[in-house]
Order: sequence, then C-alpha cells, then structure tokens
Amino acid sequence: MKTLFTILFAISSMAAFAQNAEESDVDAVSGATRKEALVKKKGNALSRLHIGGYGEAVMSRNFYSQSFNRYKRPELYKDDKSHGRFDLPHVSINLGYDFGKGWTFGSEVEFEHGGNGTAVEIEAEEAGEYEAEVEKGGEVNVEQFWINKEFWSGKLNLRLGEIVVPVGYSNTYHEPDEYFTVYRPEGEATIMPNTWHQLGLSVWGRLKDWRYEAQFLSGLNSESFTAENFVHYGATSPYEFKVANNYAGALRIDNYSVKGLRIGVSGYYGYTFRNTLRTPGSQYEDVTGALGIIALDFTLKRWNWIVRGNVDYAHFSDADAISMYNQANWTHHKYQDGNPHHYTNIGSNALAYAIEAGYNIFSQIPKLRDKHEELYAFGRFEHYDAMASGTYKSMYKYTKKYRFAFGLNYRPVSQITIKGEYSYRFFDKVNNNGLTPDSPLYKQPYNNEPSLSLGVTFCGKLL
Repeated sequence: MKTLFTILFAISSMAAFAQNAEESDVDAVSGATRKEALVKKKGNALSRLHIGGYGEAVMSRNFYSQSFNRYKRPELYKDDKSHGRFDLPHVSINLGYDFGKGWTFGSEVEFEHGGNGTAVEIEAEEAGEYEAEVEKGGEVNVEQFWINKEFWSGKLNLRLGEIVVPVGYSNTYHEPDEYFTVYRPEGEATIMPNTWHQLGLSVWGRLKDWRYEAQFLSGLNSESFTAENFVHYGATSPYEFKVANNYAGALRIDNYSVKGLRIGVSGYYGYTFRNTLRTPGSQYEDVTGALGIIALDFTLKRWNWIVRGNVDYAHFSDADAISMYNQANWTHHKYQDGNPHHYTNIGSNALAYAIEAGYNIFSQIPKLRDKHEELYAFGRFEHYDAMASGTYKSMYKYTKKYRFAFGLNYRPVSQITIKGEYSYRFFDKVNNNGLTPDSPLYKQPYNNEPSLSLGVTFCGKLL
C-alpha cells in the first residue's frame, strides 16, 4: 500500500503544482473575478488527471491433483480429489497526468493475487521477541511509471521509465476485456514474463495505418530461467534495483489497413548471462546466453465476431552451459535461506501458439442489441512447450501441453465482463508398444487436467 500512496501523493502534488502555477496568473485574466477564474483553473487542472484500472475476481474448481510433484510420479496422483480456489489474479490502478506541451505521465500499480501483507507480533513462546509474520501471499508491482514527450501529433513519442515490453499478444493486450478466458492466456504467460515490464527507453508513434515501437532495455537474468517456465521469471530482480550488465532491444509493429483487423509482429534480442551480481568462472568466458524471441499476433473484430491468435517462438543460446552453471550454483547454495534463484535446467527453444473465437449472440436479439449488451460464446485452443528442444527435453516432457477452453462472456455494460469457462489441459499420448504397467520400461501417461472457472472483471477509466 505504501507504493500506491506514494504514487497518489505524487499525482496530487503534480496537480497542485499545476494549479498553483495557474493561480499565479489569475489576476491577469481580464473580465473575470478571481473566484470565477480559480474555479475555471481548478477544472482545467482536474481535466488533466486520468484515473483508471482493471481487475479480476475468480472462482475455480480444478479436477486434478494440486501436488507439486504430480508430473514426477503421475500414477500416484491420478485419483486425487479436486480442489477449489478463490483468487484476485490482477487488480491494477492506473494514474496519469497531462502537463501540457506534449508532456504526459503514466503509471500502473498492480496487486497480483491480492497483494501481500506482513505484521509484527510479540511471540510469547519465544521470550517476548518481536517477529515479522507473513499473513498473506501475492505481489505488488509498479508495472508502469513513465514520462512521455509527444512530437508531431503522435507520429513520434519518447517514453522513459518503467514500461511494458510489447512482445507477444498477452503483454501488449493484457487487460481482462482483451481475452475471453477467465485467466490470462496460458501459453505466453508461461514462457515469457507477463505482464513484461522493465525500466528502459521507448521510441514509438503512429503513421497512418501503422504503429511502431522500439525499446532499449536491460537484459534478462538467466539465473532465474527455469525448465517449466523458460524465461518467465527473468525480468524480476531480487534486489532493490535491476542489474544492467547486459542490454537488450525490443521492437513491435502493428498494421490496421484492413477494417476491423490488426496484425502485429514483435521481437526481442539480448544477452542474459552475467546479468547478476555474481561473477562466473573463466570457463564461462564465451557464454552469452543470447535470447531471441519472434512473435506474430492478430485481432479481428467484425461481423459480430472477435477472433484472436498468436504464434511465439524463442531461442536461447548456450542453454547447456548455463544449465550446468545453474546446477553447480544450486549444489553450492541449496542450503542457504532466501536464495532467490531457481537453478534448473533450461531448454534451447520454447514455443506457444493459440487461436480463440467468440460470437456475440445478443447481436441477433434486437432488444438486447439496442441496450448494447453483449454475450460472446467462445472457444479457444492453445499449445505451448517451455522446453520445445534441448538436451534435457526428455526429463521435462510434461512441459509440452495442450489446452481447450469453452465458455461465455457476458457484458451488461462495456466496462464489466462476467466470464465462465470449462477448460481441459492435456498432454501427448504415451506409446508403450504393448508393455504392461508392471514392466520397468512402462511409461506412465500424465493425468489430464480439467477445470471450471467463473470470474467477474472490470476494465476502464474512472476519470
């Protein structure tokens, strides 16, 4: 909450500064009393303040084991009971201010899974010592905090600060009214940071039917890459700052030439090894951990249909050498408390693709159509693999996943969506060539993972 209050104070200070600056010129306003001029100036200052946000409240029932070890020995967990969850996946507050002359400020504070909480207690069982207790899980992140300067009516913009990295569909369009599923699309959210945000510099703009954005960023940290999530955790930092021994670049281009259709291509490239406080040995002198990502996505909104799709491919060089380095560090640091890194094997390539389509049923009912209510029946299919190739692929076959989802999105008003879905996550079939389960060579198939979810979301501007 301290982060939120800090930003609120900063915004109110900006507005007060702008207001005071304008009030100093009130006497120069001819033909108006001081009181009338002050009211007008306050209204102008308030009109420059922008408040918005989005959020999701979710209830789900998962009809599979919740054990972290369910992929290691799937036969032990095939009969586990279902489990339910209530969650606030994302609650975000957006604050912005227009200073004039093309200068604007934007921010986004996100509370993931309700944020986190700690308290100090006096422990009677420990001789009255003060002890900090973690009372709830979750995270609080400043996902955006930037200053933007506009040139030539938006054809060119310079933005500096904490910015969203627009690689892939889900990072660029991460608000809950931009996908049908109750949770964010699994594939991109698994293999890439999501929502991906870093400190950096962005050059962007709109030229007729084209929008472009190029970014200069700090590199990711390969010590935080994992077998199950590829580079997902690489953008986070356990320190009070982000290490920037390596740099990276991101690029995105979108085209809007066809009515109702947007097509976008995005990419990322940068080194990831040594982007930490630890110095590796001389045997890793030639290791860079170069990471390249290419993504294609589209959105079609026409004829009462919304269709979205994406394809993402990533290549990570030196995967074997860095896996060896991570394993050596895990052996050395596994008994240390608070170690922030994962130290697992990493794949050479990762892949994700998806397609979803929804039709507005209410478009065929005149009374509901006139009330601007919408009811989308949708279906989605996606496939993703955090270890699509690599030396250790055979150890992590469960990272290759498929998922179907079907459901409804009801929008009573444009800013609120009620979502319901049934999803079915499954894996490749295992070919045992006639072997029986009692054979030592028999491969146990992974258990499929169906679930039901219900959610309500808000997304929009409040001021």
